Amino acid sequence: MAATRKVIITCAVTGAIHTPTMSPYLPITPQQIADSAVEAAEAGAGILHLHARDPETGCPTPDPAVFWDFLPQIKSRTDAIINITTGGGHNMTVEQRLVGPTKAQPEMTSLNMGSMNFGLYPALNKFSNWQHPWEPQYLENTRDGIFKNTFRDIETILQTLGKGCGTKFEFECYDIGHLYTLAHFLERGLVQPPLFVQTIFGILGGIGCDVENLVHMRRIADKLFGDDYHWSILAAGRHQTNFVTTGAIMGGNIRVGLEDNLYLAKGELAQSNAAQVQKIRRILSELSLDVATPAEVRQMLALKGKDDVAF
Repeated sequence: MAATRKVIITCAVTGAIHTPTMSPYLPITPQQIADSAVEAAEAGAGILHLHARDPETGCPTPDPAVFWDFLPQIKSRTDAIINITTGGGHNMTVEQRLVGPTKAQPEMTSLNMGSMNFGLYPALNKFSNWQHPWEPQYLENTRDGIFKNTFRDIETILQTLGKGCGTKFEFECYDIGHLYTLAHFLERGLVQPPLFVQTIFGILGGIGCDVENLVHMRRIADKLFGDDYHWSILAAGRHQTNFVTTGAIMGGNIRVGLEDNLYLAKGELAQSNAAQVQKIRRILSELSLDVATPAEVRQMLALKGKDDVAF
Protein backbone atom coordinates (compact mmCIF):
# COMPACT_ATOMS: atom_id res chain seq x y z
CA MET A 1 0.00 0.00 0.00
CA ALA A 2 1.26 3.47 -0.86
CA ALA A 3 2.63 5.29 2.16
CA THR A 4 0.85 8.51 3.03
CA ARG A 5 0.41 10.57 6.17
CA LYS A 6 -2.94 12.05 5.15
CA VAL A 7 -6.33 10.39 5.02
CA ILE A 8 -8.68 10.75 2.05
CA ILE A 9 -12.31 11.15 3.09
CA THR A 10 -14.86 10.13 0.46
CA CYS A 11 -18.49 11.07 1.03
CA ALA A 12 -21.18 9.05 -0.78
CA VAL A 13 -24.00 11.56 -0.83
CA THR A 14 -27.20 9.69 -1.75
CA GLY A 15 -26.56 6.38 -3.55
CA ALA A 16 -29.13 3.92 -4.85
CA ILE A 17 -29.62 1.72 -1.80
CA HIS A 18 -31.77 3.71 0.59
CA THR A 19 -35.25 4.93 -0.32
CA PRO A 20 -37.07 8.12 0.71
CA THR A 21 -39.19 6.36 3.35
CA MET A 22 -36.07 5.36 5.26
CA SER A 23 -34.94 8.87 6.17
CA PRO A 24 -36.28 12.40 5.68
CA TYR A 25 -32.68 13.59 5.39
CA LEU A 26 -31.75 11.56 2.28
CA PRO A 27 -30.94 14.03 -0.54
CA ILE A 28 -33.37 13.53 -3.40
CA THR A 29 -33.66 16.61 -5.61
CA PRO A 30 -30.71 18.00 -7.58
CA GLN A 31 -30.58 21.03 -5.28
CA GLN A 32 -30.58 18.84 -2.19
CA ILE A 33 -27.81 16.69 -3.65
CA ALA A 34 -25.75 19.75 -4.59
CA ASP A 35 -26.17 21.43 -1.21
CA SER A 36 -25.43 18.24 0.71
CA ALA A 37 -22.34 17.52 -1.38
CA VAL A 38 -20.95 21.01 -0.90
CA GLU A 39 -21.58 20.85 2.86
CA ALA A 40 -19.73 17.53 3.00
CA ALA A 41 -16.80 19.02 1.10
CA GLU A 42 -16.69 21.99 3.46
CA ALA A 43 -16.62 19.52 6.36
CA GLY A 44 -13.55 17.80 4.93
CA ALA A 45 -14.55 15.34 2.21
CA GLY A 46 -11.97 15.37 -0.59
CA ILE A 47 -14.02 13.12 -2.90
CA LEU A 48 -17.79 13.32 -3.50
CA HIS A 49 -19.35 10.11 -4.78
CA LEU A 50 -22.59 10.94 -6.61
CA HIS A 51 -25.74 9.23 -7.88
CA ALA A 52 -28.81 10.88 -9.40
CA ARG A 53 -32.45 10.44 -8.36
CA ASP A 54 -35.75 11.30 -9.94
CA PRO A 55 -36.63 14.56 -8.17
CA GLU A 56 -40.32 13.62 -7.93
CA THR A 57 -40.09 10.05 -6.64
CA GLY A 58 -36.53 9.68 -5.36
CA CYS A 59 -35.98 6.61 -7.56
CA PRO A 60 -32.39 6.18 -8.82
CA THR A 61 -32.04 7.39 -12.40
CA PRO A 62 -29.27 7.32 -15.04
CA ASP A 63 -30.72 10.39 -16.80
CA PRO A 64 -27.82 12.75 -17.64
CA ALA A 65 -30.20 15.73 -17.53
CA VAL A 66 -30.66 15.13 -13.81
CA PHE A 67 -26.90 14.85 -13.29
CA TRP A 68 -26.51 18.17 -15.13
CA ASP A 69 -28.86 19.80 -12.66
CA PHE A 70 -26.26 19.37 -9.91
CA LEU A 71 -22.82 18.57 -11.37
CA PRO A 72 -21.92 22.07 -12.66
CA GLN A 73 -23.22 23.61 -9.46
CA ILE A 74 -21.08 21.38 -7.24
CA LYS A 75 -18.04 22.01 -9.41
CA SER A 76 -18.50 25.78 -9.15
CA ARG A 77 -19.02 25.73 -5.38
CA THR A 78 -16.24 23.40 -4.22
CA ASP A 79 -12.80 22.12 -5.17
CA ALA A 80 -13.60 18.55 -4.10
CA ILE A 81 -13.20 15.74 -6.64
CA ILE A 82 -16.49 14.73 -8.25
CA ASN A 83 -16.81 10.97 -8.55
CA ILE A 84 -19.83 9.75 -10.55
CA THR A 85 -21.27 6.28 -10.16
CA THR A 86 -21.11 3.67 -12.91
CA GLY A 87 -23.09 1.33 -10.66
CA GLY A 88 -26.28 3.36 -11.06
CA GLY A 89 -29.20 1.46 -9.55
CA HIS A 90 -30.59 -2.05 -9.64
CA ASN A 91 -31.76 -3.34 -13.03
CA MET A 92 -29.98 -0.63 -15.01
CA THR A 93 -27.98 -1.95 -17.97
CA VAL A 94 -24.33 -1.05 -18.32
CA GLU A 95 -25.28 1.11 -21.31
CA GLN A 96 -27.72 3.07 -19.16
CA ARG A 97 -25.20 3.37 -16.35
CA LEU A 98 -22.56 4.80 -18.69
CA VAL A 99 -24.61 7.54 -20.33
CA GLY A 100 -24.10 10.14 -17.59
CA PRO A 101 -20.44 9.44 -16.82
CA THR A 102 -19.48 9.30 -20.51
CA LYS A 103 -21.09 12.68 -21.15
CA ALA A 104 -19.55 14.21 -18.01
CA GLN A 105 -16.01 12.78 -18.42
CA PRO A 106 -15.32 13.30 -14.70
CA GLU A 107 -12.04 13.01 -12.83
CA MET A 108 -13.28 9.83 -11.17
CA THR A 109 -16.04 7.25 -11.37
CA SER A 110 -16.80 4.21 -9.28
CA LEU A 111 -16.33 0.77 -10.80
CA ASN A 112 -17.78 -2.37 -9.20
CA MET A 113 -15.31 -5.19 -9.77
CA GLY A 114 -17.75 -7.99 -10.48
CA SER A 115 -21.28 -9.30 -10.73
CA MET A 116 -22.86 -10.17 -7.39
CA ASN A 117 -25.98 -10.76 -5.33
CA PHE A 118 -26.85 -7.41 -3.72
CA GLY A 119 -29.57 -8.06 -1.19
CA LEU A 120 -31.59 -5.07 0.01
CA TYR A 121 -34.84 -6.95 0.62
CA PRO A 122 -34.34 -7.40 4.42
CA ALA A 123 -35.19 -3.69 4.73
CA LEU A 124 -38.79 -4.59 3.82
CA ASN A 125 -39.23 -5.81 7.40
CA LYS A 126 -38.09 -2.51 8.92
CA PHE A 127 -40.37 0.00 7.22
CA SER A 128 -44.02 0.45 6.32
CA ASN A 129 -46.26 3.19 4.94
CA TRP A 130 -44.02 3.65 1.91
CA GLN A 131 -43.97 7.14 0.42
CA HIS A 132 -43.77 5.83 -3.16
CA PRO A 133 -45.02 2.60 -4.76
CA TRP A 134 -41.65 1.85 -6.35
CA GLU A 135 -39.81 1.50 -3.03
CA PRO A 136 -40.96 -1.94 -1.75
CA GLN A 137 -40.81 -3.47 -5.22
CA TYR A 138 -37.29 -2.09 -5.76
CA LEU A 139 -36.15 -3.76 -2.55
CA GLU A 140 -37.99 -7.02 -3.26
CA ASN A 141 -36.42 -7.27 -6.71
CA THR A 142 -32.99 -7.69 -5.09
CA ARG A 143 -34.11 -11.07 -3.73
CA ASP A 144 -33.93 -12.54 -7.23
CA GLY A 145 -31.72 -10.00 -8.99
CA ILE A 146 -28.00 -9.76 -9.65
CA PHE A 147 -25.89 -6.66 -10.02
CA LYS A 148 -24.19 -7.38 -13.34
CA ASN A 149 -20.63 -6.33 -14.12
CA THR A 150 -19.08 -9.05 -16.25
CA PHE A 151 -15.48 -9.00 -17.44
CA ARG A 152 -16.76 -7.53 -20.72
CA ASP A 153 -18.75 -4.88 -18.85
CA ILE A 154 -15.66 -3.89 -16.87
CA GLU A 155 -13.58 -3.80 -20.06
CA THR A 156 -16.19 -1.52 -21.65
CA ILE A 157 -16.12 0.88 -18.71
CA LEU A 158 -12.32 0.91 -18.58
CA GLN A 159 -12.03 1.56 -22.30
CA THR A 160 -14.83 4.14 -22.49
CA LEU A 161 -13.98 6.19 -19.41
CA GLY A 162 -10.40 5.32 -18.58
CA LYS A 163 -8.77 5.27 -22.00
CA GLY A 164 -11.43 7.43 -23.65
CA CYS A 165 -11.87 10.19 -21.06
CA GLY A 166 -8.80 10.04 -18.80
CA THR A 167 -11.06 9.17 -15.86
CA LYS A 168 -9.62 7.33 -12.85
CA PHE A 169 -11.59 4.87 -10.78
CA GLU A 170 -12.77 4.10 -7.29
CA PHE A 171 -12.44 0.31 -7.65
CA GLU A 172 -15.24 -1.08 -5.49
CA CYS A 173 -14.29 -4.49 -4.13
CA TYR A 174 -17.03 -6.32 -2.24
CA ASP A 175 -15.10 -9.54 -1.74
CA ILE A 176 -11.65 -11.09 -2.06
CA GLY A 177 -12.32 -12.25 -5.61
CA HIS A 178 -12.85 -8.67 -6.70
CA LEU A 179 -9.27 -7.85 -5.70
CA TYR A 180 -8.03 -10.65 -7.95
CA THR A 181 -10.23 -9.38 -10.78
CA LEU A 182 -8.66 -5.95 -10.41
CA ALA A 183 -5.20 -7.56 -10.45
CA HIS A 184 -6.19 -9.30 -13.70
CA PHE A 185 -6.96 -5.97 -15.37
CA LEU A 186 -3.78 -4.46 -13.96
CA GLU A 187 -1.74 -7.30 -15.48
CA ARG A 188 -3.43 -6.70 -18.83
CA GLY A 189 -2.53 -3.03 -18.69
CA LEU A 190 -6.15 -1.86 -18.78
CA VAL A 191 -5.73 0.01 -15.49
CA GLN A 192 -2.78 2.04 -14.38
CA PRO A 193 -1.47 2.73 -10.89
CA PRO A 194 -1.88 4.39 -8.52
CA LEU A 195 -5.09 2.44 -7.86
CA PHE A 196 -7.77 3.65 -5.47
CA VAL A 197 -9.14 0.44 -3.96
CA GLN A 198 -12.39 0.76 -2.02
CA THR A 199 -12.96 -2.37 0.08
CA ILE A 200 -16.64 -2.69 0.99
CA PHE A 201 -18.03 -4.62 3.94
CA GLY A 202 -21.53 -5.50 5.10
CA ILE A 203 -23.57 -5.72 1.90
CA LEU A 204 -25.69 -8.87 1.83
CA GLY A 205 -23.98 -10.87 -0.91
CA GLY A 206 -20.50 -9.47 -0.23
CA ILE A 207 -17.89 -9.91 2.47
CA GLY A 208 -19.10 -9.43 6.03
CA CYS A 209 -18.20 -6.89 8.71
CA ASP A 210 -15.64 -8.91 10.64
CA VAL A 211 -12.29 -7.40 11.58
CA GLU A 212 -10.64 -10.60 10.35
CA ASN A 213 -12.03 -9.79 6.89
CA LEU A 214 -10.72 -6.24 7.07
CA VAL A 215 -7.23 -7.51 7.85
CA HIS A 216 -7.48 -10.19 5.16
CA MET A 217 -8.60 -7.74 2.45
CA ARG A 218 -5.68 -5.47 3.34
CA ARG A 219 -3.23 -8.37 3.31
CA ILE A 220 -4.36 -9.66 -0.10
CA ALA A 221 -4.40 -6.15 -1.60
CA ASP A 222 -0.84 -5.62 -0.36
CA LYS A 223 0.16 -8.93 -1.95
CA LEU A 224 -1.45 -8.07 -5.29
CA PHE A 225 -0.70 -4.35 -5.61
CA GLY A 226 2.32 -3.63 -3.41
CA ASP A 227 2.96 0.10 -3.16
CA ASP A 228 0.86 0.91 -6.25
CA TYR A 229 -2.46 1.47 -4.51
CA HIS A 230 -4.28 3.60 -1.97
CA TRP A 231 -6.57 1.60 0.29
CA SER A 232 -9.98 2.85 1.40
CA ILE A 233 -12.67 1.31 3.59
CA LEU A 234 -16.43 1.58 3.81
CA ALA A 235 -18.89 -0.44 5.86
CA ALA A 236 -22.65 -0.55 5.58
CA GLY A 237 -25.00 0.63 8.27
CA ARG A 238 -24.13 0.40 11.95
CA HIS A 239 -20.64 -0.89 11.19
CA GLN A 240 -19.58 2.33 9.47
CA THR A 241 -17.80 4.22 12.24
CA ASN A 242 -15.94 1.35 13.89
CA PHE A 243 -14.80 -0.14 10.58
CA VAL A 244 -13.55 3.05 8.96
CA THR A 245 -11.84 4.02 12.21
CA THR A 246 -10.09 0.65 12.38
CA GLY A 247 -9.10 1.00 8.74
CA ALA A 248 -7.69 4.47 9.33
CA ILE A 249 -5.61 3.17 12.22
CA MET A 250 -4.29 0.50 9.84
CA GLY A 251 -3.22 3.18 7.36
CA GLY A 252 -6.27 3.31 5.12
CA ASN A 253 -8.54 6.01 3.76
CA ILE A 254 -12.24 6.15 4.56
CA ARG A 255 -15.69 6.57 3.04
CA VAL A 256 -18.81 7.75 4.85
CA GLY A 257 -22.13 9.19 3.70
CA LEU A 258 -25.85 8.58 3.55
CA GLU A 259 -25.45 6.10 0.70
CA ASP A 260 -23.73 3.73 3.11
CA ASN A 261 -25.37 4.54 6.46
CA LEU A 262 -28.38 6.65 7.45
CA TYR A 263 -27.36 7.05 11.09
CA LEU A 264 -24.96 9.24 13.02
CA ALA A 265 -25.12 7.19 16.21
CA LYS A 266 -27.25 4.35 17.56
CA GLY A 267 -30.89 5.32 17.08
CA GLU A 268 -29.99 8.79 15.75
CA LEU A 269 -30.53 9.54 12.08
CA ALA A 270 -27.81 11.63 10.47
CA GLN A 271 -29.36 14.92 9.44
CA SER A 272 -26.74 15.52 6.77
CA ASN A 273 -23.76 14.01 5.04
CA ALA A 274 -21.66 16.76 6.58
CA ALA A 275 -22.53 15.47 10.07
CA GLN A 276 -20.98 12.10 9.24
CA VAL A 277 -17.89 13.74 7.75
CA GLN A 278 -17.51 15.98 10.80
CA LYS A 279 -17.82 12.99 13.13
CA ILE A 280 -15.13 10.94 11.41
CA ARG A 281 -12.91 13.98 11.08
CA ARG A 282 -13.06 14.48 14.84
CA ILE A 283 -12.07 10.85 15.32
CA LEU A 284 -9.16 11.22 12.89
CA SER A 285 -8.00 14.29 14.78
CA GLU A 286 -8.04 12.33 18.03
CA LEU A 287 -5.88 9.73 16.29
CA SER A 288 -3.44 12.47 15.19
CA LEU A 289 -4.27 11.82 11.54
CA ASP A 290 -4.51 14.68 9.05
CA VAL A 291 -7.13 14.89 6.30
CA ALA A 292 -6.04 15.25 2.66
CA THR A 293 -7.18 18.35 0.82
CA PRO A 294 -8.65 18.01 -2.68
CA ALA A 295 -5.35 19.22 -4.16
CA GLU A 296 -3.48 16.56 -2.22
CA VAL A 297 -5.99 13.90 -3.29
CA ARG A 298 -5.47 14.85 -6.93
CA GLN A 299 -1.73 14.45 -6.51
CA MET A 300 -2.02 11.15 -4.63
CA LEU A 301 -4.36 9.60 -7.20
CA ALA A 302 -2.83 11.25 -10.31
CA LEU A 303 -6.15 12.78 -11.38
CA LYS A 304 -6.50 14.91 -14.50
CA GLY A 305 -7.89 17.99 -12.70
CA LYS A 306 -11.31 19.62 -12.35
CA ASP A 307 -10.93 21.79 -15.43
CA ASP A 308 -10.52 18.77 -17.71
CA VAL A 309 -14.10 17.55 -17.39
CA ALA A 310 -17.14 18.09 -19.61
CA PHE A 311 -19.51 19.84 -17.21
